[in-house]
Amino acid sequence: MVNIDRRIPRTMSTQHPDNLTIPFFSESPVLKGDDEVREAYYVFSHLGCDEQMWDYEGKDVDVYVVKKLLSRYPQFFSDARLGEDVFLTFRIPNPSVEKGEAKVMLEVLESIPRSYDCARIFYGDEIIPVFEVILPMTSDSAELNRVYYYYTNFVTGKASRKFFPGDVTIREWIGDFKPDKISVIPLFEDRLYVLESDRITREFVEDKHLSYQRVFLAKSDLAMNYGGFPSDVYLRKALFNLASLQEEMGIKIYPIIGFGSPPFRGNLRPENAGDIAKKWKQVFTFTIQSAFKYDHPERSVVKGIEEINSVKPRLKAEDVEEDMLELADKIAENYRKHILLVADIVNALSIHVPRRRARKLHVGLFGYPRSVNSIQLPRAIPFCCSLYSIGLPPEIIGFGGLGDRELGVVAEKYREELNFALRFFSKKVCRKLKLEKVYDYRRLEEFGFEAGDFELAEEVYEALKSNRISTLNEKILQAARARGFLG
Repeated sequence: MVNIDRRIPRTMSTQHPDNLTIPFFSESPVLKGDDEVREAYYVFSHLGCDEQMWDYEGKDVDVYVVKKLLSRYPQFFSDARLGEDVFLTFRIPNPSVEKGEAKVMLEVLESIPRSYDCARIFYGDEIIPVFEVILPMTSDSAELNRVYYYYTNFVTGKASRKFFPGDVTIREWIGDFKPDKISVIPLFEDRLYVLESDRITREFVEDKHLSYQRVFLAKSDLAMNYGGFPSDVYLRKALFNLASLQEEMGIKIYPIIGFGSPPFRGNLRPENAGDIAKKWKQVFTFTIQSAFKYDHPERSVVKGIEEINSVKPRLKAEDVEEDMLELADKIAENYRKHILLVADIVNALSIHVPRRRARKLHVGLFGYPRSVNSIQLPRAIPFCCSLYSIGLPPEIIGFGGLGDRELGVVAEKYREELNFALRFFSKKVCRKLKLEKVYDYRRLEEFGFEAGDFELAEEVYEALKSNRISTLNEKILQAARARGFLG
């Protein structure tokens, strides 16, 4: 059984394309192939991350990553054992949603025993280099069970079958298939499933006698669909529910949260990493995304990761009161209405956001129906980049129409995030686009906030308006450099 007590990683390096700076080891601005193999080694050996997500969802990646890491960096991995000291975790496509990528899941699961064979030859013992997979867009326990039982019944389970009657077994000719079982980590991305993550997790673990279960909660997609402040509230409610599940079932629950650099996507940057780890003490593993890794000096990145490591996590959360959930839902409803009014400007700008990873189209595009059509927005990173570039950060959307008491609660709970976003706000652009109802900055100023007039935002606006593409691309990069992340 793979699911035994082991060290739970505090930091998971991911392949999110939110960085402005090109890593020194990359052969092009768009990371792919061997660049990402080098990246995995770099984050383990230089930055101090103890886990790398290897992302098969919506992108082409190297299926021989374990073999390449061990063969290219033997000295490092002789000391830091893959699967014991540092970890590689596969994110697979979800066949329920990503029909065109469904069979990629099968290929990934079949590669796990092959990776085991590579590690056994390298280390000379029974080390398991990959034993967990992440299932994105999880919506019910059946999906998790399909992954779990496909691996046990069809990947390793076929070992005892014979090729044909009277012949040898597959194991006798091919060898053992190990590990016997894998752990499946649900990734919950929508409000409904984030708030029901405890129920879905309970249904999955209740018949498996596991010693622990990791649970991944998304921030970016949640924020894109419901707004920055509401997504924080929903995550805290989910953490309380998971803490209750741990107490009820006596199984260790280790939450992972996908935090990016903008406050809208988590507010996690090297300079505030320790504070965020304390603020979200219930989280056992934080994602370290590309902007965190590459848009800051290496020494600052290492220090930020060390500060996260220094905070001891504990899954003991206070419940979120009902009136706070109601406030979050009210803001989310305002956000969903108002986001329609910025869709055109987002879509016009997002095509100019530089690509940083070789990703395919994501099936989870955000869409709102309008008459018989629907308005689609890009993924969270180009969405954030577009709005920040033109001086309209998304953190500020959704607060129009709130009463004094309600806005006072937001001001108390979300002050740091709003202060950061308002530094890159442009009142001039807001007025020119007639978006004062979407961005009610005057009301925020009544509560002690200071709305800025970010000069580069107006330059982006003018370049877009006059269709000066070269200037526009340059100004988008300058604005990203000023705030320390792409999106």
